Amino acid sequence: LMFFTYILISLSTEKIYIGHTENLDRRLEEHNSLNRKSSYTNKRGPWKLIFKKEFETKSEASKFEAYLKSLKNKKYILEKFCDGIR
Repeated sequence: LMFFTYILISLSTEKIYIGHTENLDRRLEEHNSLNRKSSYTNKRGPWKLIFKKEFETKSEASKFEAYLKSLKNKKYILEKFCDGIR
């Protein structure tokens, strides 16, 4: 079983969302469904996956998610991890 840290971008608002999961396809579907589990992604979609990184443990994925969130700079995150996608 592998774990992922991922970054999504809203195609309607250009906001980004950073998270981690063990099932990336299911989680992306949840972010884009009408029954969203995240209040942040609710009403901001549709969402597009722009970055993913695979980890062997949930702890590693969670720590990398926390690191990305600590950067607090969307432009830097997009340039460094997402090839400057906007």
